[in-house]
Amino acid sequence: MKTLFSIFLMTMISVVSQAKEIAGVNLPDSMNAQNQALALNGAGIRSKFFMDIYAAGLYLAESSQEAKSIIAQDKPMALRLHITSGLLSSEKMESATREGFEKSTGGNTAEIKDTIETFIATFKDGIVENDVFDFVYVPSAGVNVFKNGELKTTVEGLKFKQALFGIWLSEDAVQSDLKEGLLGSL
Repeated sequence: MKTLFSIFLMTMISVVSQAKEIAGVNLPDSMNAQNQALALNGAGIRSKFFMDIYAAGLYLAESSQEAKSIIAQDKPMALRLHITSGLLSSEKMESATREGFEKSTGGNTAEIKDTIETFIATFKDGIVENDVFDFVYVPSAGVNVFKNGELKTTVEGLKFKQALFGIWLSEDAVQSDLKEGLLGSL
């Protein structure tokens, strides 16, 4: 009986240690992108007007604090957004995402306009608290967009991936302390 309890306790400890808690959200320590193991590089909270909007985690094959390099890379990577506010609507997410693409590209979105529209369409189903969005980049396929574990669409192109990850990692990132967190700097 003691051995069984010890096994149970060790299992629980290993499960708990396999997640990073941020703002009450457990982000897993790893994800997979087409059989490529990705480790949690860093995490942070997107907040606005003193309210937490979502917890985010950046997953890379090799840890890095070099934002420009991460954006430019044509390697598997992923970004997870776990919605923490019931006040985030589809319309607000669409508006913020469009603004993020504008900032990320320095206003040069013409070349990826159609892919942005395809991506934004995934938010039209509605957004509720505890929804989880995974943006998983696979070089040969593009960005696979998952909502609550279900593949919604795949958006092709390295330029699109660079603009998307640039929303959180570019010089004009959506929130500087979130960027620092994703880079593992906090």
